Amino acid sequence: MRRGLSSSTLLLCFSYNAIVATAFAQENTDEVSQAESGTIERVIVTADRRGTDITDSPVSISVIKSETLESLSSAGGDIRILAARVPSLNIESSNGRTFPRFYIRGYGNTDFTSFASQPVSLVYDDVVLENAALKGFPAFDLEGIEVLRGPQGTLFGRNTPAGVVKFNSVKPTIGSTDGYFTASAGTYSTTNLEGAFNVPINDDMAARVSLLYQHRDDWVDNEYYNTSNELITENDSLGGYDDSAARIQLLYEPMGADYKALFNVHVRNLDDGTARLFRANIIEKGSNNLVDGFDAEKVSMDGENTQSYTSAGGSARLTWFYDDFTVHSISSYESVTHYYTRGDIDGGYGASYAEPYGPGYIPFSVETGGGLADHAQLTQELRIASDLSSDLNWQAGVFYFYEDVTADSFTYDTLFGSDATHEQNQQKNVAWAAYGSAGYNVSDRLEITGGLRYTYDDKDYTEGYGGDSPFSQSKSDSKVTWDLSAHYTLNDDTSLYSRIATGFRAPTFGSLSATDNEITVAESETIVSYEAGIKADLFDRRARLNFNVFYYEVSDQQLTAVGGTANETRLINADKTVGQGAELDFEAYITPNLNISLSGSYNDTEIQDPNLYVSGCGTDIDGSQLCTILDPVSDDGLYSIDGNSLPQAAEWIGNASAHYVYETSDSGEIYVYADIAYSSEVSFFLYDSEEFRSDGSFEAGLKLGYSWDNGKYDVAVFCRNCTDEVNLKGGLDFDNRTAFINDPRIIGAQFKTQF
Repeated sequence: MRRGLSSSTLLLCFSYNAIVATAFAQENTDEVSQAESGTIERVIVTADRRGTDITDSPVSISVIKSETLESLSSAGGDIRILAARVPSLNIESSNGRTFPRFYIRGYGNTDFTSFASQPVSLVYDDVVLENAALKGFPAFDLEGIEVLRGPQGTLFGRNTPAGVVKFNSVKPTIGSTDGYFTASAGTYSTTNLEGAFNVPINDDMAARVSLLYQHRDDWVDNEYYNTSNELITENDSLGGYDDSAARIQLLYEPMGADYKALFNVHVRNLDDGTARLFRANIIEKGSNNLVDGFDAEKVSMDGENTQSYTSAGGSARLTWFYDDFTVHSISSYESVTHYYTRGDIDGGYGASYAEPYGPGYIPFSVETGGGLADHAQLTQELRIASDLSSDLNWQAGVFYFYEDVTADSFTYDTLFGSDATHEQNQQKNVAWAAYGSAGYNVSDRLEITGGLRYTYDDKDYTEGYGGDSPFSQSKSDSKVTWDLSAHYTLNDDTSLYSRIATGFRAPTFGSLSATDNEITVAESETIVSYEAGIKADLFDRRARLNFNVFYYEVSDQQLTAVGGTANETRLINADKTVGQGAELDFEAYITPNLNISLSGSYNDTEIQDPNLYVSGCGTDIDGSQLCTILDPVSDDGLYSIDGNSLPQAAEWIGNASAHYVYETSDSGEIYVYADIAYSSEVSFFLYDSEEFRSDGSFEAGLKLGYSWDNGKYDVAVFCRNCTDEVNLKGGLDFDNRTAFINDPRIIGAQFKTQF
């Protein structure tokens, strides 16, 4: 209670300071009123699948604007750059630039297997990207990114009990020839090239071509020496990548017609990439400090680290307009045509039985590889929505999902030159849903909205697919989810809302357990969430404040027990998990030329299951445990996780940005953009230990530029991770105190032109 009170008090102080800053803005009323740039722009979000002002949407939602995204991605970052950039959002990956894992309000899934499902759904241009291998598609040429917190189990796809991250591409415009090109170069030959071109075809058609290329040289030296004390020449530099993506959209919208069509084709290719660099024994025993002499630009390992990836997909979004309603059809096909990643996950060289070994104690050599041999996802949605002109508005639809995944799993042994052992597993997943939602204006001030969704989900899983004695299992389940919200308008600029929502995640399969020779299964999980908040445009729209509190309970939550002495991934269900907290978004113009934003969240999560135990970390050279576990231990050496926070669940997230513009002429300006992002410590595993947790994460960015010819041209210098912080992002606990870290500081320059 004391901790919760202290945290809530801090968040209230944060809100108070934000409002004080807004009051300061009001003191400059005469100056602000002279400039249109001194008002907050209207933000239209699609949380209701229609298009609503963010202050009128009865859900906790944040938007990352295209201008912010441009600054964050200037150093060639992948989708993980969005972590901690809005309240309650975390993104991490043990696979580098592929296979990201999303968490909202501390609620996510640490599973790294090819069949892992996540409670956070990624929706890219109205298409759900279900497999985590699809979710790393780059963010470029976007109108914005919406983060919808809490269950979205009525209107969006499937598996959305934690929330939705929604990407919206810039769409083609008929009759317009325009576009942009951005080029940046920085430390380690980091390159980011991005461009888009809108091409009118005729009076009824237009196309938009969007391109992205990102590169970084190998920046980490592998200092492993072989038994002849000669530095190896193969695999001696790591950390680089070549990542490219393209998207082509075609809009057909005949003048005067009652229909339109938008077609989308997109591809991604990652080549010459380095898989996640696991670094052996970089954590001090008894703490989570980095060992003395740690150098982020050096590793010592005898195995390979490589990664390559190719994906392609397309969609057709068709719309028919009638007098009283609109019909939407969304058809899509997504495929990972190639995915292979290989890593020396023991993080070092040699082993206790094959000296020399290091750095530190390497009890045994572990090298693995994996990827997708075959993948296909097909979705179809048909939705009908009323025309918004009456007090009662509704929408209803059906949704179909099909996925077929065949995954590769390899094990290597460089020490003895052994060929890889290879296994294939397969999963087929069919799901369908029917849903409906309606909103009614009870009065001029009060609107009530409710929705229902029925979902059926069926999975067939085969371990050892194509082998002589495969293990197979099937699971299916169905659930009805619903939501109910109320939105009350206090005045033209301020509204209150409350919301109750439920969500559902179908059963999930894990790998075959070496302990009992059975496929592990996590049964269905469900969530009930409650939230209430206030949304306000303040001081003649010179400031905006969104604040909410929430509480949720997850029943039978699917958890992934990774690593431990058994060195395997097991799926388990916790009886109950609870989460509670608050979220704040604030933006204001202090002066017409100075815009600031502040946002933050407090998340308190707790696993509640007195009968749930997991294995702990492996053993050290002296036979003791590798880590200092803080949880109670049972007679059989397992650890209780009752009362622990969820893994990767940051209690505190906070970020701030400031954008200052100084006009040098009628058409030119100098500008400064600065941003910081902070998240508090997280545990990497279900059990709590001194070693396997981050000590918090802090990163800062800065951009100084000059724009002229009314924004047609722009040059800037920038830095990302300006203070060169080294933050632990994850670890491996079965072999040694292995961990991986964040990207390095990048300093560079950028040029942009718009036409």
